[in-house]
Amino acid sequence: MRARDPRPRQRHQRRRAIRGFPSGPYRFDRTTWRQRRGLRSCGDSSGARAIRWYRRHGTIATVIKHIIQRWINPSPSDWTGPPVVHTASGKLRRIGIELEFSGLGIEQIARIVKDVVGGSISPISPYECDVDDTPHGTYHIELDSSYVKRLGRHDDDKPDDGGLFSFERLSDEVIGAIAKQIVPFEIVTPPIPMPELGRLNDLVSRLREAGAQGTHHSPIYAFGLHMNPELPDTEVATLLGYLQAFVCLFPWLARESKVDWSRRVTPYIDRFPSSYTRLITAPDYAPDLAGLIDDYLDHNATRNRALDMLPVFGEVDWDRIDAALDTHLVKPRPALHYRLPNCLIDEAGWTLDEPWQHWLQVEHLAHDEARRQAMMHAFRQHPDDPVSKLFDVWARDCEQWLLPLARA
Repeated sequence: MRARDPRPRQRHQRRRAIRGFPSGPYRFDRTTWRQRRGLRSCGDSSGARAIRWYRRHGTIATVIKHIIQRWINPSPSDWTGPPVVHTASGKLRRIGIELEFSGLGIEQIARIVKDVVGGSISPISPYECDVDDTPHGTYHIELDSSYVKRLGRHDDDKPDDGGLFSFERLSDEVIGAIAKQIVPFEIVTPPIPMPELGRLNDLVSRLREAGAQGTHHSPIYAFGLHMNPELPDTEVATLLGYLQAFVCLFPWLARESKVDWSRRVTPYIDRFPSSYTRLITAPDYAPDLAGLIDDYLDHNATRNRALDMLPVFGEVDWDRIDAALDTHLVKPRPALHYRLPNCLIDEAGWTLDEPWQHWLQVEHLAHDEARRQAMMHAFRQHPDDPVSKLFDVWARDCEQWLLPLARA
């Protein structure tokens, strides 16, 4: 019997390789194939030549690419923290956390905080309380409503004489009781060293065991987890690097955080407008500090951003911020205010680890100039239309610039 002629099969494989289809023993996975197809959008002649070469030699190129990535990319254990761990003064960078939840009374919350971190309880009103003298400072617990907190603070000034003031006191109590059903209690931690952030998971576990309720417990619970990472410094290059990294990563962060619809419809975590993201990712954008703040205020004269820069801008130039908007809720500090994640405190296994790992992508990109410039170049070329946003096109495409997520 004649042996089968292998040449037709070889010709078929060559045709598939030229057309860009995987062949041979090493095949592209779906992600690599999608990324390679995405290269078609680069448009310039050098890019087109690179694509043609890549299609013809895809098998070898992919093997080499994966070997190089495994060799030069840091492993998860190499970057469980930020790339810059100290401030300009040489101290460890710190981070503050704000947890929003419901289901517990303020006295119970205060006792749990005291049991976990120590200190002493100092009541302020029926809706506010401090836990003082902890190793890192004061933990503040409050019902997250300025109006109700004002009622609670002024309640003691109203005499209980059985007349008008008693009626007002009763009205205040009714308002407070209603507010507790829809307004979260919030624990605001003092700034703690970033390497010790994991210790707050004990507090999260204790609150969960006691019956704390998070974002998914009710359709009206638009509760969030806020992170306030201290910056290494407040130089304009550092601030701009964080802004650029965040706007490039925002669609990916929103997708990975699975932001609840109850929070998406509120204005508190709005994305930066496209006009602003295009401005700050332009290759020739190099403002001084005053220009950076002015451009931010021109496009974002509000606290309602997923990354609120007003606290740090207020720290470096309070007069400029105060002249531009109402600042009674702005607290100047050398830290960012990241407010995108849900607070899933009542869900088994939820900790601060995953939101922290997501934020670390911003930290590392902000301090990696070459990778950030490459990502911004692709970001500017990416279509900014409702369809792309609906299908998270950029959230998928930008994954090629991400570092491997650390595992807790």
